[in-house]
Amino acid sequence: MTTNLQTSPQKSAYQDAGVDVTLADQMIRSWQPKFAATARAERIESPLGFGGLMEVPDGYDNPVLVSGTDGVGTKLKIAFETGRHNTVGIDLVAMCVNDIIVYGAEPLFFLDYLATGQLDSEICADIMEGIAAGCQQAKADLIGGETAEMPGMYAKGEYDLAGFCVGVVEKKNIIDGRQVAEGDVVIGLASTGFHSNGFSLIRKLLADNALSLTADISGRTLADVLMTPTAIYVRPVLDILAVELPHAIAHITGGGLPGNLSRVIPAGLGARIKADAWKRAPEFDWLQQVGNLSEEEMLQTFNCGIGMALIAAPQAASSIRQIAESHNIQAEKIGAIVRAADRPVMIE
Repeated sequence: MTTNLQTSPQKSAYQDAGVDVTLADQMIRSWQPKFAATARAERIESPLGFGGLMEVPDGYDNPVLVSGTDGVGTKLKIAFETGRHNTVGIDLVAMCVNDIIVYGAEPLFFLDYLATGQLDSEICADIMEGIAAGCQQAKADLIGGETAEMPGMYAKGEYDLAGFCVGVVEKKNIIDGRQVAEGDVVIGLASTGFHSNGFSLIRKLLADNALSLTADISGRTLADVLMTPTAIYVRPVLDILAVELPHAIAHITGGGLPGNLSRVIPAGLGARIKADAWKRAPEFDWLQQVGNLSEEEMLQTFNCGIGMALIAAPQAASSIRQIAESHNIQAEKIGAIVRAADRPVMIE
């Protein structure tokens, strides 16, 4: 995506220092159609431009705001190497909205922070294209953000991304794990691959083994595999919440199933997970072999094919799976909640 931008013919002292405010303003104006495409009815338009305003949607008796923030991490290094910048924005949105949907919160709005040493209009446009696409998937209003040009802070062509989202949930419907009980089932929603976790280890293994991003992984290049964006689970989970209230939801990020599922299980209980209950994508097995990684290390570092886990009463399992699969997300019963004094997650 190319944006033709003109800067002032006479450079200011700030431009001589490496910061082009005029270019930044022009870029932001050029992105306005992308922002507008994500607008919710609750947005309040303001000419000031210092922040975003939004009303709480109708229909809530006791609304509670839920917030989350995150970044993309060292997956950005793969974006720099491949020159692919139009999907990391989806990763950014996903890592934030997936964290608040676990409370049962509907995302309302999202803000991004893009920092770089020198603005590149084409790269920035690609990044914003991904952020806008992610917000549309998440039903979140891309209400604002910040673009910072900081000479000397980043290598040429490199940048960092961070995001922040706010959602809303009816107070009585907050999902916090307190209702998890012995006999509940654990339903795993399939991931789209590595998502945005474990890339420091991935990059180390690639370097240690002198592997090229053009390597073939079951008919796909390694670059394609690694740059596959994180799944956004907002729409399927919201549809599930309209029918069933799960007792707990866990976003499976760094720490894998053991580290994240254990957060939502009350003391005295544990999750017994069957490792053969779902089919692991070939890239996980490939990486395990390349890195000579133990099964324990794989499960504690990567999602290993499960991007979101829901804990619910057994009778809710069928409808949860059907709704997820109506969104083209594979869903499997992967375990159950049992009495466990000292091991909250047991993977067998």
